[in-house]
Parts: sequence; C-alpha cells; structure tokens
Amino acid sequence: MKRLISVVLSAIILLGLFVGCKQEPEKKNITINIKTSVISMNEVLDPSVRDSYSFLKKATEDFCKQYKDANVKVNLSQFENTEADNAIAGCFNTDSATDVIYSEYINISDYIYSGNIVPLDDILTDNIKNDIKEGFWRTAVVDGKTYMIPFLNIQNTLSYNKDMFREAGLERFISNEDKIQSWTLDEWDVILETLREKLPKTSYPMMMYAANIDGDAHIMTLLHSRGCKFFDENRNIQINTPEGIAALQWIKECSQKKYFPPNSESLTLLDNYKMFINGQLAIYVTNTARAPDYEKNGLDIGYVNFPSADGKGYSNHFITGFSVFDNGDEEKIKVSKDFIKYIYESKWLDYCAESMPASKSVSKKYDVKLNHIDKYIENSNTSVIIVNNNPNWHGVREAFCRNIQELLYGEKSAEQVAKNIDSECNAEIEKGRKKVSLHS
Repeated sequence: MKRLISVVLSAIILLGLFVGCKQEPEKKNITINIKTSVISMNEVLDPSVRDSYSFLKKATEDFCKQYKDANVKVNLSQFENTEADNAIAGCFNTDSATDVIYSEYINISDYIYSGNIVPLDDILTDNIKNDIKEGFWRTAVVDGKTYMIPFLNIQNTLSYNKDMFREAGLERFISNEDKIQSWTLDEWDVILETLREKLPKTSYPMMMYAANIDGDAHIMTLLHSRGCKFFDENRNIQINTPEGIAALQWIKECSQKKYFPPNSESLTLLDNYKMFINGQLAIYVTNTARAPDYEKNGLDIGYVNFPSADGKGYSNHFITGFSVFDNGDEEKIKVSKDFIKYIYESKWLDYCAESMPASKSVSKKYDVKLNHIDKYIENSNTSVIIVNNNPNWHGVREAFCRNIQELLYGEKSAEQVAKNIDSECNAEIEKGRKKVSLHS
C-alpha cells in the first residue's frame, strides 16, 4: 500500500513538473514601418527632441520594450513634404509600405479617401476622445469614422526681420510685444514699397515661390487678402470672383515691382527659407515650431498675420496626427493601432506640448512652459480653411501650383488665372469624389 502511494505521489510530482515546464507559445516577430514628415519641435520637454523623428525614435523604443503581444521591430523613417508621394504611395506593395504615419492632415487626406487608411474608433477610449480638443476632430473624422487621431496643431503666420525693417526706416511697424500683429492693406503697400526702395538690390521684401506644391497653403492664404472666401457652399474652389481676381492681381503687381525674389515661379519654399535665414528676405512664413529656429540663427523677428481686407489679418493651420495604413496584414494593423494607443496613454502624449497641443490635459499640465505659444492661441480666430475635407487634394495642389507659376511668369492675366484655377482645381476635386472609397 505504501509503495502504491509512493508511486502515485511520484506520478503527481512528475506531472506537476511536466505542467510547470510546459513552454509558453513563442511570440511572433512583427516589423512595422513608421514614417513621419519633417516636423520641427521646440525642445520644451527634452532638449534632445528637436523634431518628429527624434520624438518617435524614443517613443518607439519605449513601446517595443514594454509590448507583450509580439516581438516588435520598428523601421522609422522621415520624409520631406515634397517627397510625401514617394514615401507613401511609392512604397505600396513593398517591404517598406507605411504602416503608421505621423504627419500633417494635408499629407494624409488623399489616402483616407482612397481607402488605404483604417478607422481608429476601436482604440479610442472615452479618456482619449474627451481629452482631445473638440475642434481638432473636425478634420480627423469623415462620415462618422475617425481616420486620424490629432496630436498637435501648427499655426502658420508670417515673420519679419526687424533689422531689415530698421534699415528701411520702418521702425513704426515693429512691435516689441510678444504678439502677432496685423497690418492694413494700405500699410502693407507702404511696407513693401519702402523695403524695395531702401533694401539692397540683392534683398527682397517678401517671400514667393511656385516651383512645387510645398508651402502652397501660404499662397492660398494670400488669395484671401481681398475678401475672397476661396470655397463656395459646396466646398468647391471659387477664386474667379472680384475679390479673388483682385488678390491675384496684387500678387502679379508685387512680382512686377520686384517685391518678390526674381523668377519666383522657379523657386521653392526652401529657397525662400535660405534667403530669410541669410538676411536677404524681409518677410517669410513662421509657425509655432519654426520660430525658435530663426532665433537660433540670430534673427530678431516679429510676427504678423497674412494680409486681409479688414486689417485683422489671416493665418492658416494644419492638424498633425497619427493614422494606420492597411497593407493586408491584420497583425501589423493591430500592432500599429496598439502603438498609437500607447502614445495617447503614456508619457509620450506630453510631447504634443512641443507646439499647440491637441490634448487638454497636456495644455493644462504645461501651462507655464507653453507661454511662448500664447500669441498663437490668441490668434486662432484668424485661421482660414485650406483643405476643407476635399478628396484628391494632391491633384488640387498640382493644378493650383501650375496656375500660380503662370501668373508669376507674367504671360496670363489675373482674370485668366482665376478662371483656370476654378476650372482645373474643381475638376480634380470632382475626379476625387468619383473615386472615394473609404475603408470599411
């Protein structure tokens, strides 16, 4: 009997050892590609985080260490806005196809309407939804589904070189307060004319470019300057109006008067940036992330809105956020969504404080450190709509750019260009509407 009990006990112990030694199934190895456009950051929280790439490098390393459902490897890459098509559509059906993108909505919108981007509502907790400022969702949601989770807002205004204004005797227009100014149209005329008269011939009053679509939103904002609404009630572009034609005529005359750099139709936004940094351009674009870069280069700058008929000025803005692509691999989609959810439920959400945060809690938490963007917050009511949730916005941008080139080149009148912008850009929008196929 004792022997039987001993055998039974031994069997139980061996069974226990067997069960205890049973191995857990091995985790799968999953690689995802995360891509980001070049987005400057203000180093508010971390001096080593200067842009979206350095932010995501740290965040992805942290995510991979704590993720339990798979062994995740992240291929992180960065692209210039002018290379967005190559970085995204150019990599479809390859090993470098984008799984997660962090970028401005303007780089993401076409892929929402083509069905490449998946809805993210299944990872939106009440905490995430309620923490994002209400106005930010307007861009991110299409037909009731969320295709992008907002992270921060980039507001674009103009900046001016105070030293160049002083050199031209325009001290009366310089503000020493940390605010965004607005000048009347008459004041704009005086400023541009005086800068052209007083500055060296190799320096220029104001930026202008049309070689590619980078920065086209700023030229679109200038077209609001005489009261043009830009869109009609059906979200179609409407430049062929007295106000739109007047704005185009003003740009044409500024070019003829040499207020812009020569051959602006062949220059890029980057060309103008280099001239501004080198002190050869008095007025250029700035935003919540770019301004510190100018100061680091020794520029003493002021801030001013784009011109407007009522003298209150205009700005434009873009929401940046995260989206997930469907590349036919459900496991990658799951990991990609988990990564985005992790961002919004961890310390990495705080990094939206590097500009104008989408998060209410981050805005409150870093209220003191965010003093440098108070002027942009106070200026929010000057913002004009640029994309307006239209499909095929890339096609619109290409058509718009061609027409601004022709305006600057001088062969076509403002009336002709206004008519062509409406015709060609709206044809692109209609083309996009016929092909809309949102991800189900």
